[in-house]
Amino acid sequence: MRILVQRSLNSKVSVGDDVTGKISKGLVVFVGFTYNDTIQEIDYLINKLLHLRIFDDENGVMNKSILDIAGEILSVSQFTLYADTKKGNRPSYVKALDSINASKLYKIFNERLSQYVHVETGIFGAEMLVDIQNDGPVTILLEKERADD
Repeated sequence: MRILVQRSLNSKVSVGDDVTGKISKGLVVFVGFTYNDTIQEIDYLINKLLHLRIFDDENGVMNKSILDIAGEILSVSQFTLYADTKKGNRPSYVKALDSINASKLYKIFNERLSQYVHVETGIFGAEMLVDIQNDGPVTILLEKERADD
C-alpha cells in the first residue's frame, strides 16, 4: 500500500462537471493498493498519516499533525502509484491491485480514516480532475514495507 500525501490549503476533485470532494486546509492523499495488502497495512498507514507532523507550529516549524490543526483529508484512489518504469517508456501496472479488491480496500481505508478526521473523496475508477493548492509545496510518500516484498 502506498499513499502520496500533499499538504493543501484547499483542494477539490471533480468527475465531469460534478465536484465529488472538496476540502479547505488539510491533506490530499492519493491511495494505491497492491496484492497481499491487508487491514494491517491500512491501519498502519492511517496511524502514520494522522500523526505525520508536516504542518507548521507557531514558530514556523513542521511540528503539527492533521489532528493538531483539525484539518480535512481529500482521498483519491490512484492505481498509478504502482507504476513500474524499469523497462521501456510505457509504465506497467501489474503490481497494482485489481479494481474489485482495490475498491473494497479503498472503501475500508476511507471509513476507518473518517473515524478521526473529515474525509472527502473522488469516485473510485472514474476519470477525475484534481485541483490542489499544494502548500509549501510539501509532498511525502508513505508506504508499508512487508517481509514478503
